Amino acid sequence: MRICKALLIVVDISGYTRFITERSLTLEHAEQVISDLLDTVLDQSRHPLTLNKLEGDAALLYAEIDQADPATARDMLGQVRAFFPAFRERIAALSALRRNCSCDACRNITNLSLKAFVHCGEVLLKKIRQFDELAGGPVILLHRLMKNQVASNEYVLLTEPVVELAGLDRSRLRSHVEDVDGMGRQALWLATGSDLPEATPMTRSRPEPQDPASRSAVFRHLLPAQASAGWLATLRSWWTYRRA
Repeated sequence: MRICKALLIVVDISGYTRFITERSLTLEHAEQVISDLLDTVLDQSRHPLTLNKLEGDAALLYAEIDQADPATARDMLGQVRAFFPAFRERIAALSALRRNCSCDACRNITNLSLKAFVHCGEVLLKKIRQFDELAGGPVILLHRLMKNQVASNEYVLLTEPVVELAGLDRSRLRSHVEDVDGMGRQALWLATGSDLPEATPMTRSRPEPQDPASRSAVFRHLLPAQASAGWLATLRSWWTYRRA
């Protein structure tokens, strides 16, 4: 059990409750669609962003961060940015794949949309059996922000600490205020996915050697080819003898 500074993200599929409760006979297809879409979104995330738990139509992710490291915060927001086009592309693909199914769930896939909620602060990270559990005020606030007065089905809702940490250009965002039950008036910022910075391009963990000397240094732990061939021949003879 320890306290750490973390950036918290909840992604939520908008329209899920109606999608399920009004279409009980197609529950199986509805759950398949939601699971597929969440999986698509989560495929866009990478270290240090980590899936903490699935919550029905939503997923909670987090990354431990340094208060003095805006680059990491911006990279996490860049991953959030990538969630939206991936989600829309998968919506289109699923709609096409299931076009011959007449159930309500498959006919209404295009009515689903995506929201993201982002906050940061000190959280308690504790282990319960094999699971990591996040606790603390920031986690509670983030979940309460999911019930809000935003008149849109697709958006990113950012708290002031996140905007400050990442050094975002507020002129690209829209200010918003919510009265959160038990937590007072919260100054927030609304954005679309495209308003967020792009994620840092992924790099190789080890650059590919460009010259023979470098290659020799990288592969020096391997046996020379001739010695290797002799060793394999010996092993083959031993195996043939054992089987005889």
